[in-house]
Amino acid sequence: MLRLTQVILPLDHTDDDLQQAVLTLLNINEEDLLSFSVFKSGYDARKREQIKMIYTLDVDTLSNTELLERFAGNQNIKATPDTTYQFVGELPTEQTTHTDRPIVIGFGPCGLFIGLILAQMGFNPIILERGKDVKRRTKDTWDLWRNRKLHVDSNVQFGEGGAGTFSDGKLYSQIKDRKHYGRKVLNEFVQAGAPEEILTISKPHIGTFKLVKMIQNMRQTIIDLGGEIRFDSHVEEFVMDGDAVKGVRLRGSDSQGGQTIMSNHIALAVGHSARDTFEQLQKQNIYMEAKPFSVGFRIEHPQSMIDKERFGTNAGNERLGAADYKLVHHCKNGRSVYSFCMCPGGTVVAATSEEGHVVSNGMSQYSRNERNANAAIVVGIEPAKDYPGDPLAGIELQRRIEKAAYVLGGENYNAPVQLVGDYLNKKPSTELGDVTPSYQPGVTLTDLSVLLPDFANEAIREAIPAFDKKIKGFGRKDAVLTAAETRTSSPLCIKRDDTYQSINTKGLYPAGEGAGYAGGILSAGVDGIRVAEAMALSMLKQISEQ
Repeated sequence: MLRLTQVILPLDHTDDDLQQAVLTLLNINEEDLLSFSVFKSGYDARKREQIKMIYTLDVDTLSNTELLERFAGNQNIKATPDTTYQFVGELPTEQTTHTDRPIVIGFGPCGLFIGLILAQMGFNPIILERGKDVKRRTKDTWDLWRNRKLHVDSNVQFGEGGAGTFSDGKLYSQIKDRKHYGRKVLNEFVQAGAPEEILTISKPHIGTFKLVKMIQNMRQTIIDLGGEIRFDSHVEEFVMDGDAVKGVRLRGSDSQGGQTIMSNHIALAVGHSARDTFEQLQKQNIYMEAKPFSVGFRIEHPQSMIDKERFGTNAGNERLGAADYKLVHHCKNGRSVYSFCMCPGGTVVAATSEEGHVVSNGMSQYSRNERNANAAIVVGIEPAKDYPGDPLAGIELQRRIEKAAYVLGGENYNAPVQLVGDYLNKKPSTELGDVTPSYQPGVTLTDLSVLLPDFANEAIREAIPAFDKKIKGFGRKDAVLTAAETRTSSPLCIKRDDTYQSINTKGLYPAGEGAGYAGGILSAGVDGIRVAEAMALSMLKQISEQ
């Protein structure tokens, strides 16, 4: 088959127009065309009144070989690549050929794919998740949102599915993916019940409700393949033998009763909020480094305003859906401010995992039809400038902001909020405008500038008017800022070598966002596949040496 890229058509084109574009590009007759399908579609909205659709197509004709020769110099006409997932190694013919069951700590997107791949390879992984299954976890999460009751091991951050479960469910990334692992992730999601369109649209998303059912299906697949998933299983300590990990010891109050589970292949996929785990790693001298992260606020605007400013008269077009944005501004003080985790037609949610803290995050359903758009507006924090020394110092900075936000909100899990106009004019807010904040369980109007370092306030105050020049109305006076956005990424990196093992702890495989190697559902899933392969290769080597 042929892969055609950069096939550009008007927004209002028909299916017949798409077929005609194929015939024209290849200069063939209709009878020579056997079939074509959309591999990927997106849009170019830089000119909002002349929005173009951009397609990548897979085409089959009566003369594929001849056409490839004719268009050999055309970078937009190539042979369709094989995107089928293939493991690089020879798998055991029977599951009983090994006794060392690998352990996966964490059941977010990364741990999910480590467990799935290992199970598909026949290695019977044991997956340990400190939180609850997604059904019970959803109930606990709503308990905070509705009743102000926090469950510290079952919330937006912890539990089956990880932090990505209560998000927009974005499934795109800028990672390099030459082995098509991203396609493997998307294919597994579709098999588990995700909409098939995630395979073809350029910025796919799932939404929270669809994610919940999908994760349940993937869990059952792992179990059916011989894997084991233990919820309410909080790893408290690593069993060590010199510089090698040999197992884990669970917290005694957990359902497993402080059980010790032995294995010399352990994946650590705990997410960016497992602060007690990071503290334990430091106690056991497992090497970590501080890494940059960002802090700031969530900003809310009417979604209709964002649609109009991004799409003009094309706002509301079914092919476009709810408009998103991605913004960045480099400030005079040397800092950068950028939008992060933009949620079209979504809500701002309570996302703390520690008592006496307030954390905000964004979430959308698949329909993206809520009134407001929201996104994090954050400024970069740099270890060398802002918290040199201890790798855990970034966590302490996050905690200081979150604790202060809790106090500022009224010490009842209300989020402190401020209108953009008041924030820019350095005065507390006392009443809302037309934009109604979506955060639950509630909000408290106040002055947010006391939460962040002076350089961060200075940078954000410079960035918002700059963003307003790109999206008119972005700096509107009654847009709402909600604090605190602190969990943008892990503030540390658990360093690993080219075998994906910790650089000073054999058998420990740091993985995903919490270890500093991913930033979202798709990239976490891809990193999970890489780590699973590395673990499998090591176990296969052990088997061959027995």
